[in-house]
Amino acid sequence: MQISTGPDGLRRCGWCTSTAVYMAYHDDEWGRPLHDDGQLFEHLALEVFQAGLSWSTILHKRDTFRACFDGFDPQVIAGYDDEDVSRLLATDGIVRNRAKIEATISNARLVCDLPQSLDALLWSYQPTGGRRRRPRSTSEVPARTAESTAMAKDLKRRGFRFIGPVGAYAFMQAVGMVDDHLLGCHRAARE
Repeated sequence: MQISTGPDGLRRCGWCTSTAVYMAYHDDEWGRPLHDDGQLFEHLALEVFQAGLSWSTILHKRDTFRACFDGFDPQVIAGYDDEDVSRLLATDGIVRNRAKIEATISNARLVCDLPQSLDALLWSYQPTGGRRRRPRSTSEVPARTAESTAMAKDLKRRGFRFIGPVGAYAFMQAVGMVDDHLLGCHRAARE
């Protein structure tokens, strides 16, 4: 997939032009460095729910996820119990998968028990070695890297669930650890 021109005339990475929600996510969030622990946890949680689904599906449900999961505050979610799991399973507008809901609660508890900030842990896996050239198409963007594999292994060792190397790389893209905006994208031109 190459660059596409959106209805507003801006050239964007072709993967994001199907809906206004997707374009806004691309323009305002994707690839921008994020260091807030709560927002980082939200992205991790959404990656859990995205497994096996499209990111567009998750973005369209994001506001409902935020409302149902108390703004993705790990301190609050860590206190969820069986009643909260039942409430979430009965909520329209989110992915109602027990394993993913329970993984999100478990992951929140693990975040609360970290000896360091979530930011420090996750950003320790940011690739080093300077800026690489901009990809010309999505075929040049890796699905996983050595760093995303190491992040996923570390998270799994700590007990985190539903975060593999591919999800970890998508997370890295989302929170700006890597910048995979395509050559010609209006966002790449600003960076």
